[in-house]
Amino acid sequence: MTSAPSRSAIAVTGLRKSFGDKVVLDGIDLDVREGTTFSLLGPNGAGKTTAVRILSTLIGFDGGQARIAGHDLAEEPDAVRAAIGVTGQFSAVDDLLTGEENLVLMADLHHLGRAEGGRRAAELLDRFDLTEAATKLASTYSGGMRRRLDLAMTLVGDPRVIFLDEPTTGLDPRSRRMMWQTIRELVASGVTIFLTTQYLEEADELADRIAVLDRGKLVAVGTPEELKRGVPGGHVRLRFGDAAGLDAAARALGDVSRDDEALTLQVPSDGGVPALRALLDRLERAAIEVDELSVHTPDLDDVFFALTGHPSAAKEAVR
Repeated sequence: MTSAPSRSAIAVTGLRKSFGDKVVLDGIDLDVREGTTFSLLGPNGAGKTTAVRILSTLIGFDGGQARIAGHDLAEEPDAVRAAIGVTGQFSAVDDLLTGEENLVLMADLHHLGRAEGGRRAAELLDRFDLTEAATKLASTYSGGMRRRLDLAMTLVGDPRVIFLDEPTTGLDPRSRRMMWQTIRELVASGVTIFLTTQYLEEADELADRIAVLDRGKLVAVGTPEELKRGVPGGHVRLRFGDAAGLDAAARALGDVSRDDEALTLQVPSDGGVPALRALLDRLERAAIEVDELSVHTPDLDDVFFALTGHPSAAKEAVR
């Protein structure tokens, strides 16, 4: 028995937004399935944060349609707000309150009642490993602890869809990976994550599907692997035991790059299973033995550069 296909948690058609004469979103279409992580990538100023602000009901839009968790964004904004959570680039944590007080305040805003609010706060403090720091002022928290508390506050209302706008910016590698694990657990529980990030490794690790936004237009949508395979530069590297094997393979395969000193050939390939099977069949028919085979595919930085014309913000920052 096959499982039923998932429904759309976010369905967007022709979404447009301008500020004055500047077009920020130029008719974008999105389809995000329930219980998945969808990542929106793009250069600074591409329109990512504007898209999140529109879809989370913070600002209006000029044209198009959108449904979030089954509710029309324009006609049912209150129902949309009840179904979503938002964690922005800047923390919503109140530094003058303790971690527990921040969560109880959020529970009050969701009208949970005193007993239920306290129970929910305790549950989230435990889930995010903040129980020992519950009675400490949030101003004393580390960056990673603040982001965990911020996300915990988002979860007080038990949202079905969560918008994460660059949630790990400024975190150290350990804190970032802890946040990744939390996101994976949320998706495994059926929550839908809409993620914007400047870290392409983050999108590669977490996203089921990725959309690349540039100058207000979507220039590509697909799984991380689909996007990588669509960029030139992928190849299979073959290493041989001797020069005779190298020569024989070069003759049999034709369009290759060779390194006689390393006894290797680079064969252009998208790295997919059909291409690898065809390559191995050709080598087998020619009775050529290969000592080592490795597949090299473009990464998301290569995809980003190919689609937008410049490296990702994260790559530029380390140069």
